[in-house]
Amino acid sequence: MNVVLLEPEMPANTGNIGRTCVATNTRLHLIRPLGFRLNEKMLKRAGLDYWDKLDVTVYDDYEDFLARNPGAKLYMATTKARRVYTEVRYEPDCYLMFGKESAGIPEELLLENQAGCVRIPMWGDIRSLNLSNAVSIVLYEALRQNGFEKMTLQGNLHRLQWAERPGQDS
Repeated sequence: MNVVLLEPEMPANTGNIGRTCVATNTRLHLIRPLGFRLNEKMLKRAGLDYWDKLDVTVYDDYEDFLARNPGAKLYMATTKARRVYTEVRYEPDCYLMFGKESAGIPEELLLENQAGCVRIPMWGDIRSLNLSNAVSIVLYEALRQNGFEKMTLQGNLHRLQWAERPGQDS
């Protein structure tokens, strides 16, 4: 699975997204210009000690991204889409693209990729969700559709043990 951030502006959002990518074994693609430096303290603080475990690629621009990922199946998350993110079938190697915090993905790119545009439903006149929250919502739906491949599905208590009860899932 791949998450693509087109011209992200806020280091804290990108750091949080990076941490989510590490936790889900998802590759992160950053398309310049970035609104921060990759060594910025806020970026690493949000990503905590996970940033060095992140599979991240940086591109000069959108054309560079396309050239280095030929045939990439793109889904573009946008408040302008006509389809809800749960209405599509995500491939295991697809690319989930999100635009910059202040403006989203340019409409020209949305029109070029109309079939891959998806939205997260919202109530009322809210402009958009926080970028890192939006990434988590769409990414986890794509992972769910693909069976959470190789992910840990059950947790354990640290000091105690879960009670085993007949007839209940453990």
